[in-house]
Amino acid sequence: MDEQLTIGELASRTGVATSALRYWEELGLLPAPTRVSGQRRYPPSAVELVGVVLLLRDVGFTLREVKAFIASRSPAGDGWRELCQRKLTELDQRIAQAQAARTAIAHGLACPHQDLFECSNFADVITARLTGSSLEEAHSH
Repeated sequence: MDEQLTIGELASRTGVATSALRYWEELGLLPAPTRVSGQRRYPPSAVELVGVVLLLRDVGFTLREVKAFIASRSPAGDGWRELCQRKLTELDQRIAQAQAARTAIAHGLACPHQDLFECSNFADVITARLTGSSLEEAHSH
């Protein structure tokens, strides 16, 4: 029989707190482990599964999305590709928003006015935002 890991050993090997591992198990990200004298025992493959959760979380997936990603793994399934494509689109949108925010802040810092509220460009952006324009649209007016 393969070596079984206690929750403490799994936590030690992955750097994830035992409380997080229990929570992930509750959410269905980790399969329910076997029990020996009431203690959780995980198969060695749980280490890799925790690594998958960490990686997906690091690239922006929510725990709900991680669960869907893990569930989409099947020999005939391509569902994980759709999940990745949606996340990529979302990340592109977030990057565009961050770039627009960075540009707006850089322009604010370069403004020659001592008081930004006296700048007509700043006032124009505020007006555009109040009329429903996005930051990117407002800043391009």
